[in-house]
Amino acid sequence: MKLDQVFYTDGFVKPAGMCDSAWESMLPFVTDLANGKENFYDGWMKNPKSAMISCNDGFRPVSFYIEVVED
Repeated sequence: MKLDQVFYTDGFVKPAGMCDSAWESMLPFVTDLANGKENFYDGWMKNPKSAMISCNDGFRPVSFYIEVVED
C-alpha cells in the first residue's frame, strides 16, 4: 500500500492490487455502503456515506478511508 493510493470497486469485487487481508477487513463496510447503509459511527464522520477502518494485519497496519462515489 502507498500513501494516497485510491481503489474503486462495485462493492463486491476486490480491486486489483488490493491486499487480501485489507480487503477482508473492509469488505463488510464496502458492501454495506454499496447497499445504502450510512452513519456507521453515529455522527463521528463528516460524510455519513463513509467509514474509516484499519487492516487487521498487525505487522503492517494500514488505515483506509472508504467512501461512496456517485457516478
